[in-house]
Amino acid sequence: MAQRPNVRTLFISDLHLGTPDAQAELLLHLLRRVRPERLYLVGDVFDLIVMKRRAISVFDGQQQRLLRHVLRLARTGCEVIYIPGNHDAAMRTFCGERFRSVEVMRDAVHVTRDGRRLLISHGDEFDGHYKAPKWKLVVGEIALHSMRRANRWTVHARRRLGRPYWSLSAALKRRSTSVKQFADAFRRSALERAHREGVDGYVGGHIHIPWFGLSEGVVYCNDGDWVENCTALVEEFDGRLRLVDWTNTTLVDDPQPPSGEREKTEMESWLADAEEPGGEERG
Repeated sequence: MAQRPNVRTLFISDLHLGTPDAQAELLLHLLRRVRPERLYLVGDVFDLIVMKRRAISVFDGQQQRLLRHVLRLARTGCEVIYIPGNHDAAMRTFCGERFRSVEVMRDAVHVTRDGRRLLISHGDEFDGHYKAPKWKLVVGEIALHSMRRANRWTVHARRRLGRPYWSLSAALKRRSTSVKQFADAFRRSALERAHREGVDGYVGGHIHIPWFGLSEGVVYCNDGDWVENCTALVEEFDGRLRLVDWTNTTLVDDPQPPSGEREKTEMESWLADAEEPGGEERG
């Protein structure tokens, strides 16, 4: 018998299944504790770009178990909405279709229990909005791949030593001025689209930089990724939103909760705590 949902909605993005970087085990850990009525898969669930380049794709037992778990959720009453991203853009051909109880959509508008309308998209449509010299983009891409390789070995070593998950690449990106500028440009573009479409907020992924805040009355959330940060967005049954990690620990609480009172937990305090040597081991 399926377990009853304990949250209203869960938003996850950038799983990059089919690669050795996917943290499927940690996402399974979250999904066994957070059981949603509705699940949004906000793009790059599969990394078809990397899978096409590699002679042998990495689709290990944990990744297969994760897929079976998601399909079981869809089969047992959870509404699963899949919004393809740029790494699984081939799936956009099937927008408007339904497969194995999973609905494929280009983007969506989600209405929270307290009536807020949130635009959901992967976010790659904003790629051209960040202006930088071509050489800087090339160097950044090389640095990104290098950091992910280093992160892969760091995660593996920590597991062998019995240490909890911590992302080297995420910590390095938080210290990068260029990454902050890129994230700011993405956030501005997302908020501009939200204003144009007259919604109350935006939820996306794509850039692997989790963030949750309020700007001119509009909620902006990047729910992060499952390669480096292992974060997700949760909607409780009263409409309150939480940015959480893989242990379901709240990283940032709703900047505009149903009560109208701002919580003490701030995005800036989470970023500061994540950089502290003792702040890396949650859960």
